[in-house]
Amino acid sequence: MKRLYKLISVCLLIVTLSACGKQAGTDSSADKVSEQYGQAESVETKEQAEQEQPTVLETVQTEVQAENDLTDGQEQQTQGGDNTVTEDISFNFETKTVLLNSGYEMPIYGIGTYSLTGDTCVESVTAALNSGVRLIDTAYMYHNEESVGKAVRNSGVPREEIFVITKLYPNQFDHAEAAIEEALAKLDIGYVDMMLLHHPGAGDVEAYLTMEKAAADGKIRSLGLSNWYVEELEEFLPQINITPALVQNEIHPYYQENDVIPYIHSLGIVVQGWYPLGGRGYTAELLGNEVISEIAAAHGKSSAQVILRWNLQKGVVVIPGSSNPDHIQENTELFDFELTEEEMERIGALDRGEKHDWY
Repeated sequence: MKRLYKLISVCLLIVTLSACGKQAGTDSSADKVSEQYGQAESVETKEQAEQEQPTVLETVQTEVQAENDLTDGQEQQTQGGDNTVTEDISFNFETKTVLLNSGYEMPIYGIGTYSLTGDTCVESVTAALNSGVRLIDTAYMYHNEESVGKAVRNSGVPREEIFVITKLYPNQFDHAEAAIEEALAKLDIGYVDMMLLHHPGAGDVEAYLTMEKAAADGKIRSLGLSNWYVEELEEFLPQINITPALVQNEIHPYYQENDVIPYIHSLGIVVQGWYPLGGRGYTAELLGNEVISEIAAAHGKSSAQVILRWNLQKGVVVIPGSSNPDHIQENTELFDFELTEEEMERIGALDRGEKHDWY
């Protein structure tokens, strides 16, 4: 900008000198130029300056255009694009995806694989993929990364259409680089779409910085966190370089995080809910809730579908877990109805602050 101001000043000076020369004559103009620059200037020098004047103007115009182009580019980056941060985390219900701040699109519904192992996991993920699910959540601590990878490889679905999330557990933070390589080897699907830190722990910042390096190397496409809340995020974010694309927390009608979700969204980070149906041991009670059942009947839907739709309308990605092919299919049928504002408020009134897992 300083250079631009100098160029504009020179241009205006030359224009002023030119005008003065036309009014007071050649000799007078030369004297004024001499006073300004501390040197004698002949009529030829003055005429040469006048001839060069358009070139100076063109230079200024070029500089202005360059400044405008830079500003436009910065605005485009702010609005989003490949590998740029954007605060627009609204869901696209037509494509059933959300644009992450990493520049990648992620499905807004999927399947969680907690407690699914071995052949059961392979069959469940296969059923999900056959039902159109393209988002799969796994983790080191689920002991099923190999099974998830097998289902993905054998599905016949192009790899780039499937979004796989895995996680590093705190007992891996002190050897994060080796842990990342272990996850890549177990999954055996070329790259990880997103890797999360499973929950806060000693060495979590260093582990995340190691994930950043893996992302730069193309091994991981997007980074995120699981079980991070407002205080944890406020402490953690200033210590890292790449803003997480996702925060994954427990969210269901009995534990709604109505103060946490808007905060995370304000940072341009997508929210994903685990235990969307209450979690094992609590699902039956939640699905039998009178308010939810009544709303489900009004739409000709199941209670599970109403709860998952409620999450989506709150801007929360859902990853319900199931090994039942019928339930897996049912959990995908969320886009042919919409809850009213009143229905959303009725479910919102069910919040108990009742967490069903420890972290």
